[in-house]
Amino acid sequence: MAKIKKLAVLTSGGDAPGMNVAIRAVVRTAIYNGLEVVGVKEGYSGMINNDFIPMASKNVSDIISKGGTILKTARCEEFRTKEGRQIAYDNAKAQGIDALVVIGGDGSFQGAKLFSEEFDIPTVGIPGTIDNDLFGTDSTIGYDTALNTVIDAIDKIRDTATSHKRMFFVEVMGRDAGFLALRSGIGSGAEAILIPEVHTPYEKLKTYLNDKTKGHKSSSIVIVAEGAEGMKEGGVFKLAERVKADYPELDIRVSVLGHMQRGGAPSAFDRVLASQLGRAAVEALLDAQQSIMVGIQNNKVTHVPFNQAIKNKKSVNLDLLALSEILSI
Repeated sequence: MAKIKKLAVLTSGGDAPGMNVAIRAVVRTAIYNGLEVVGVKEGYSGMINNDFIPMASKNVSDIISKGGTILKTARCEEFRTKEGRQIAYDNAKAQGIDALVVIGGDGSFQGAKLFSEEFDIPTVGIPGTIDNDLFGTDSTIGYDTALNTVIDAIDKIRDTATSHKRMFFVEVMGRDAGFLALRSGIGSGAEAILIPEVHTPYEKLKTYLNDKTKGHKSSSIVIVAEGAEGMKEGGVFKLAERVKADYPELDIRVSVLGHMQRGGAPSAFDRVLASQLGRAAVEALLDAQQSIMVGIQNNKVTHVPFNQAIKNKKSVNLDLLALSEILSI
């Protein structure tokens, strides 16, 4: 592989707190190593639309505490086609770009994998998603911040739930992964947690309700991952209505936390993680690596091939689910 002289960085897919920190680390590590660096606006769309901006150290000053992404992000259907990727490649080569860093989730990495295989621009991915669902890394950028946001929101919901002796069903993000729901449920002392990875029959939920509503608790919080079984049709509101029909004596409310989970200043953990992975991505490219994701396992940086990060399913710690049942008595 030819020596890298000019690097491009983009953010793609859903935004996550800490993406700006990763951009900052990529830009400054590239400059430290004598590389030119450009930012791509609005993800892969920017590559197709030739929307590149030169990046200097001053361009990433004072962004370490900002949520979202200064490069903006978007999902790009055109990049899914061979023709769209060809346009992106032609524009990148015209700009003199000979390496690419992609900050995003599994969908972003699928595009990066294809692009890296089809063309002579080595590509490295940095895992940025609040879902924490990428195989090969203990944590993704944004997950810790989102987790703390969820717990803070549930603590506030608990105050009103206790004041009125109410049961709250709280829906959290995560698509088909229950990492956010599981840990936020334990961290907030939820009485029950429903996640996609574990089938929870409605009768089991009723058993829980029979036990808990007759006990000593003045409030109940049920955490529901948006991808939990039965949530896709009618969602958490349908579940709450069903429970209300079976338990008319309960005062039930629903709270969908929604996109507030994506926002806010990144936590200290996410700032350090994003800084580590931003540096690691540039150094991996300088070491002739390509088609990999940089991750963190046992506090050490790892290189994971894109196909493994995308295809392998990351497992939740089911012992944590058992822990939540013990602590909810």
